[in-house]
Amino acid sequence: MRSRKSSRPEQLDLPWSGAGLVAGVDEVGRGPLVGPVVAAAVILDDERPIGGLRDSKALSARRREALHDEIRAYALCVAIGEASAEEVDALNILQATMLAMQRAVQRLRLPPRCVLVDGNRLPPLPMPAQAIVKGDATVPCIAAASIVAKVHRDRWCAELHGRWPGYGFDAHKGYPTPAHLQALREHGPCPEHRRSFAPVQRALAQR
Repeated sequence: MRSRKSSRPEQLDLPWSGAGLVAGVDEVGRGPLVGPVVAAAVILDDERPIGGLRDSKALSARRREALHDEIRAYALCVAIGEASAEEVDALNILQATMLAMQRAVQRLRLPPRCVLVDGNRLPPLPMPAQAIVKGDATVPCIAAASIVAKVHRDRWCAELHGRWPGYGFDAHKGYPTPAHLQALREHGPCPEHRRSFAPVQRALAQR
Protein backbone atom coordinates (compact mmCIF):
# COMPACT_ATOMS: atom_id res chain seq x y z
CA MET A 1 0.00 0.00 0.00
CA ARG A 2 1.44 3.35 -1.02
CA SER A 3 1.24 6.46 1.07
CA ARG A 4 -1.51 8.91 0.20
CA LYS A 5 -0.96 12.29 -1.39
CA SER A 6 0.33 14.96 0.93
CA SER A 7 -2.88 16.98 0.57
CA ARG A 8 -4.89 14.48 2.63
CA PRO A 9 -4.89 15.54 6.27
CA GLU A 10 -6.21 12.36 7.88
CA GLN A 11 -3.94 9.68 9.28
CA LEU A 12 -3.78 6.22 7.78
CA ASP A 13 -4.66 3.17 9.83
CA LEU A 14 -2.11 0.68 8.60
CA PRO A 15 -1.21 -2.67 10.12
CA TRP A 16 2.39 -2.60 11.35
CA SER A 17 2.70 -6.33 12.02
CA GLY A 18 5.54 -8.35 10.55
CA ALA A 19 9.29 -8.06 10.52
CA GLY A 20 11.16 -5.16 9.01
CA LEU A 21 12.75 -1.83 9.67
CA VAL A 22 10.70 1.20 10.75
CA ALA A 23 11.92 4.72 9.98
CA GLY A 24 10.81 7.80 11.87
CA VAL A 25 10.68 11.12 10.01
CA ASP A 26 10.38 14.69 11.25
CA GLU A 27 11.25 18.15 10.00
CA VAL A 28 12.34 21.52 11.29
CA GLY A 29 12.42 24.93 9.67
CA ARG A 30 8.93 25.64 8.40
CA GLY A 31 8.56 28.91 10.30
CA PRO A 32 11.94 30.61 9.79
CA LEU A 33 12.44 33.32 7.20
CA VAL A 34 15.79 31.97 6.06
CA GLY A 35 17.42 28.82 4.74
CA PRO A 36 16.29 25.29 4.04
CA VAL A 37 13.58 23.22 5.61
CA VAL A 38 15.37 20.17 7.00
CA ALA A 39 14.00 16.65 7.47
CA ALA A 40 15.64 13.67 9.12
CA ALA A 41 14.86 9.97 8.81
CA VAL A 42 16.08 7.60 11.52
CA ILE A 43 15.95 3.82 11.90
CA LEU A 44 16.75 2.92 15.50
CA ASP A 45 18.45 -0.29 16.58
CA ASP A 46 16.24 -2.26 18.99
CA GLU A 47 19.37 -3.90 20.37
CA ARG A 48 20.91 -0.53 21.29
CA PRO A 49 18.13 1.59 22.84
CA ILE A 50 18.69 5.28 23.49
CA GLY A 51 17.18 6.72 26.64
CA GLY A 52 15.55 10.13 26.91
CA LEU A 53 14.27 10.48 23.36
CA ARG A 54 11.54 13.10 23.10
CA ASP A 55 10.41 16.05 21.02
CA SER A 56 13.48 18.18 20.32
CA LYS A 57 11.60 21.31 21.42
CA ALA A 58 11.29 19.86 24.93
CA LEU A 59 15.07 19.46 25.29
CA SER A 60 17.81 21.91 26.13
CA ALA A 61 20.36 22.62 23.42
CA ARG A 62 23.01 20.75 25.38
CA ARG A 63 20.80 17.67 25.81
CA ARG A 64 19.83 17.74 22.12
CA GLU A 65 23.49 17.75 21.13
CA ALA A 66 24.25 14.79 23.42
CA LEU A 67 21.30 12.79 22.13
CA HIS A 68 22.17 13.70 18.54
CA ASP A 69 25.60 12.15 19.03
CA GLU A 70 24.07 9.01 20.58
CA ILE A 71 21.63 8.66 17.71
CA ARG A 72 24.42 9.05 15.17
CA ALA A 73 26.47 6.42 17.02
CA TYR A 74 23.81 3.80 17.76
CA ALA A 75 21.01 4.08 15.19
CA LEU A 76 21.03 1.62 12.30
CA CYS A 77 20.98 4.53 9.88
CA VAL A 78 20.31 8.26 9.77
CA ALA A 79 19.68 10.46 6.74
CA ILE A 80 19.07 14.16 6.17
CA GLY A 81 16.96 15.71 3.42
CA GLU A 82 16.71 19.40 2.66
CA ALA A 83 14.67 21.72 0.49
CA SER A 84 16.49 24.99 -0.13
CA ALA A 85 15.17 28.50 0.33
CA GLU A 86 14.84 28.70 -3.45
CA GLU A 87 12.72 25.52 -3.45
CA VAL A 88 10.59 26.88 -0.61
CA ASP A 89 9.93 30.00 -2.71
CA ALA A 90 9.18 27.98 -5.84
CA LEU A 91 7.00 25.25 -4.31
CA ASN A 92 5.56 26.78 -1.07
CA ILE A 93 6.59 25.69 2.40
CA LEU A 94 4.27 22.67 2.63
CA GLN A 95 5.43 21.10 -0.61
CA ALA A 96 9.06 21.91 0.19
CA THR A 97 8.62 20.14 3.52
CA MET A 98 7.22 17.07 1.79
CA LEU A 99 10.17 17.13 -0.62
CA ALA A 100 12.69 17.31 2.23
CA MET A 101 11.02 14.35 3.95
CA GLN A 102 10.98 12.35 0.74
CA ARG A 103 14.68 13.04 0.20
CA ALA A 104 15.53 11.99 3.75
CA VAL A 105 13.81 8.62 3.32
CA GLN A 106 15.41 8.11 -0.09
CA ARG A 107 18.87 8.65 1.41
CA LEU A 108 18.54 5.99 4.11
CA ARG A 109 21.23 3.37 3.68
CA LEU A 110 18.74 0.61 4.59
CA PRO A 111 15.25 0.54 3.03
CA PRO A 112 12.54 0.68 5.71
CA ARG A 113 9.50 -1.57 5.69
CA CYS A 114 7.35 1.35 6.76
CA VAL A 115 7.72 5.03 7.67
CA LEU A 116 6.19 6.94 10.57
CA VAL A 117 5.94 10.70 9.98
CA ASP A 118 5.29 13.39 12.56
CA GLY A 119 2.18 15.48 11.83
CA ASN A 120 -0.88 14.94 9.67
CA ARG A 121 0.63 14.98 6.16
CA LEU A 122 2.58 12.39 4.24
CA PRO A 123 5.12 12.82 1.45
CA PRO A 124 4.86 10.51 -1.56
CA LEU A 125 6.76 7.35 -0.62
CA PRO A 126 7.14 3.89 -2.21
CA MET A 127 6.46 2.06 1.06
CA PRO A 128 3.61 2.11 3.59
CA ALA A 129 3.59 5.23 5.74
CA GLN A 130 1.53 6.69 8.56
CA ALA A 131 1.23 10.26 9.81
CA ILE A 132 1.10 10.56 13.59
CA VAL A 133 0.06 13.83 15.20
CA LYS A 134 2.55 14.73 17.95
CA GLY A 135 4.53 11.64 17.04
CA ASP A 136 7.74 13.37 18.09
CA ALA A 137 6.49 13.19 21.68
CA THR A 138 5.30 9.56 21.60
CA VAL A 139 7.27 7.54 19.02
CA PRO A 140 11.00 7.08 19.71
CA CYS A 141 12.15 6.93 16.09
CA ILE A 142 10.23 10.12 15.26
CA ALA A 143 11.64 11.83 18.35
CA ALA A 144 15.12 10.80 17.22
CA ALA A 145 14.44 12.28 13.79
CA SER A 146 13.24 15.54 15.35
CA ILE A 147 16.48 15.81 17.34
CA VAL A 148 18.71 15.09 14.36
CA ALA A 149 16.87 17.58 12.15
CA LYS A 150 16.92 20.31 14.82
CA VAL A 151 20.65 19.95 15.57
CA HIS A 152 21.50 19.85 11.85
CA ARG A 153 19.61 23.07 11.13
CA ASP A 154 20.87 24.85 14.24
CA ARG A 155 24.43 24.10 13.17
CA TRP A 156 23.62 25.44 9.71
CA CYS A 157 22.32 28.65 11.31
CA ALA A 158 25.56 28.99 13.29
CA GLU A 159 27.52 28.69 10.04
CA LEU A 160 25.25 31.26 8.38
CA HIS A 161 25.89 33.61 11.29
CA GLY A 162 29.59 33.40 10.50
CA ARG A 163 28.90 34.61 6.97
CA TRP A 164 26.21 37.18 7.83
CA PRO A 165 26.79 38.19 11.47
CA GLY A 166 24.56 41.26 11.34
CA TYR A 167 21.33 39.24 11.48
CA GLY A 168 21.85 37.20 14.67
CA PHE A 169 21.10 33.84 13.08
CA ASP A 170 22.96 32.02 15.84
CA ALA A 171 20.42 33.30 18.38
CA HIS A 172 17.01 33.30 16.66
CA LYS A 173 17.73 30.51 14.13
CA GLY A 174 15.98 32.45 11.39
CA TYR A 175 12.61 32.80 13.11
CA PRO A 176 10.85 36.19 12.80
CA THR A 177 11.84 37.56 16.19
CA PRO A 178 11.86 41.33 16.78
CA ALA A 179 15.67 41.31 16.52
CA HIS A 180 15.56 39.47 13.19
CA LEU A 181 12.88 41.77 11.77
CA GLN A 182 14.89 44.81 12.84
CA ALA A 183 17.99 43.40 11.12
CA LEU A 184 15.94 42.84 7.97
CA ARG A 185 14.85 46.47 8.02
CA GLU A 186 18.40 47.68 8.55
CA HIS A 187 20.31 45.40 6.19
CA GLY A 188 17.71 44.00 3.81
CA PRO A 189 17.54 40.27 3.03
CA CYS A 190 20.68 38.18 2.68
CA PRO A 191 20.93 35.61 -0.15
CA GLU A 192 19.52 32.83 2.08
CA HIS A 193 16.29 34.64 2.98
CA ARG A 194 13.04 33.18 1.65
CA ARG A 195 11.72 35.78 -0.78
CA SER A 196 8.16 34.39 -0.70
CA PHE A 197 7.72 35.07 3.03
CA ALA A 198 5.87 38.31 3.84
CA PRO A 199 8.44 39.93 6.18
CA VAL A 200 11.16 39.42 3.60
CA GLN A 201 8.94 40.80 0.85
CA ARG A 202 8.30 43.90 2.97
CA ALA A 203 12.02 44.35 3.60
CA LEU A 204 12.69 44.11 -0.14
CA ALA A 205 9.94 46.63 -0.91
CA GLN A 206 11.33 49.11 1.64
CA ARG A 207 14.73 49.00 -0.02
